[in-house]
Amino acid sequence: QVQLVESGGGLVQSGGSLRLSCAASGNIWRISTMGWYRQAPGKQRELVATITILGSRITYAESVKGRFSISRDSAKNTVYLQMDSLSPEDTAVYYCNVKDPYRVPPDYWGQGTQVTVSS
Repeated sequence: QVQLVESGGGLVQSGGSLRLSCAASGNIWRISTMGWYRQAPGKQRELVATITILGSRITYAESVKGRFSISRDSAKNTVYLQMDSLSPEDTAVYYCNVKDPYRVPPDYWGQGTQVTVSS
């Protein structure tokens, strides 16, 4: 099992910044990828950014490229999402996600943290 604890959401004005954190514990040696997804009201959950454990390969959604930055601190087993130039369209619940390829299903999810961007 893997446990995820998120922090860092909140209310920010358009153009502002926030940083999300997600600390993993438990069977972390099994994790292959860490990342962030988000779900806005009435919409499906979507990928925001992911980073692989081996090689630190990063993937971003097109909508956040150039504004968001994902990083990982291996010593703290923590993944971060730095969000700059936020817009109201970024308002959503943000979920930390890690993948364990040895498990079916492979996904673990955090509890979610609300990000609200006011215009």
